[in-house]
Amino acid sequence: MTSPAPARPGRYDAESLLAVAAQVFTERGYDATGMEHLAKAAGITKSSFYHHVSGKEELLRRSLDRALDTLFAVLEGADSGPAVVRLEQVLRGSVRVLAEELPHVTLLLRVRGNTDVERAAVARRREFDRRVAELVAAAAAAGDLRADIEPDLAARLLFGTVNSLIEWYTPGGRLDADALGDALIALLLDGLRTADDATG
Repeated sequence: MTSPAPARPGRYDAESLLAVAAQVFTERGYDATGMEHLAKAAGITKSSFYHHVSGKEELLRRSLDRALDTLFAVLEGADSGPAVVRLEQVLRGSVRVLAEELPHVTLLLRVRGNTDVERAAVARRREFDRRVAELVAAAAAAGDLRADIEPDLAARLLFGTVNSLIEWYTPGGRLDADALGDALIALLLDGLRTADDATG
């Protein structure tokens, strides 16, 4: 599904050009995108684009780092309390990151590791997934989550749902990030809780 073009500000800066690049990379694929495509999408000349960035690889790296840095900030911020509480914080925070950084998270979830920049991003994403699975395992070991579901599988199901939001979520629509987080917790995380922890 093609998302609507970002609103074009009267004057472009590096930040707004980054959002345009993330969208074009997602729609066309990084390899099939040239600077002429980016300039056309932004409604500026190639030389104007180069005034802000060195090239499309820089834009790809900055977009992927933007998504990953904010996700890891959520993970690092959930550093106290029982594992199940930290897991809920990470889930809610990840939904919020997706809502606030939708073009960059969408691009992150679409890259396949065809370039050095993409391979580095994929490696960081796998590290994020590994640490989330560790949280799930710790919560199960503490008796707060069901132990009959493999932590890696539970983590994949939880974040598979979070990641699926890129296919239909529209910023500024009927549901905000907090409402989405509430629904995710109610439908998925609460289903993993043990009876003793069912109240959250």
